[in-house]
Order: sequence, then C-alpha cells, then structure tokens
Amino acid sequence: MKRLIAFAAAPLLAMTVFSAAAGADPIADRQAIMKDQGKTIGSIAPIAKGEKPFDAAAVLAALSKLNEDAQKIDPAALFPAGSDTGGETTASPKIWEDNAGFVAAVNKYKADAAAAAAAKPQDLDSFKLAFAQVSQNCGACHQTFRIKKN
Repeated sequence: MKRLIAFAAAPLLAMTVFSAAAGADPIADRQAIMKDQGKTIGSIAPIAKGEKPFDAAAVLAALSKLNEDAQKIDPAALFPAGSDTGGETTASPKIWEDNAGFVAAVNKYKADAAAAAAAKPQDLDSFKLAFAQVSQNCGACHQTFRIKKN
C-alpha cells in the first residue's frame, strides 16, 4: 500500500518541483516568452510588409504561436514586485507604478492575440488587419512599460 501511495504521489511531486524551477527566475521566464514572440513576429512581418508572399498556413501557425505565448503572460508571476532590479531587464518601473494599466495592456494583448488566431486569415488583407491589431499592442506596451536599450 505504501508503494502504491508513493508511486501515485511521484508525478505530483515532480510537477511541483518542475513548476517551482520553471518559475524560479521571472526575469528569464518573461524574457524567454518575449524573445519567442519577437521571433514569431519576425517570421510574419515580411508578409505583412509585402516582402514575402502570403502563406495562409505559415500565418495561421504564427498567429497560433503568438496566441499561445500571449496566454502565458501572467503579470503577477512574470513581473512580481522586485523583479525590476534582480538582473538584466528592460522592464520599466512603470509596470509596478501603474500595475493596473500594465495588467489591462496585457489583457488587451491576450484578447487581440486570441482573436487574431481565431480569425484564421485566408488572405493578405485579413492578415494585415489581424497582424496590425496584435503588433500595435506590442508597440504600445513597449512604449509605456519597457526601457529602451541604448
């Protein structure tokens, strides 16, 4: 019986340890998400600019990935108090000074990323519309809540 309980509890313990390790460094965690999003945006921005031909499958995959990453942005977990000084970060103090505004910006981005992915653009014009909404959120949030690198 003890073995059965230990065997059943092992996955729960492993998940707890993994979760703690994954959230051990909020700066690294948020930077990983942002870098991934930047890479995804970079893969489809040339399509929006007309530099690459429209590819519905590539666009849908990228919008789905953006949405997946957007939904991972948890302001409380990724931007806890004090995480503006614990390492190399471009997070602006405004995140903590106007946390309600920051949370609202994140929530808007999450909603717009979900809507863009759900829209499943099948042509360049519908893609440009969805992409513009998502990328405007990125720019607005970075303008207010990010310190520009020199």
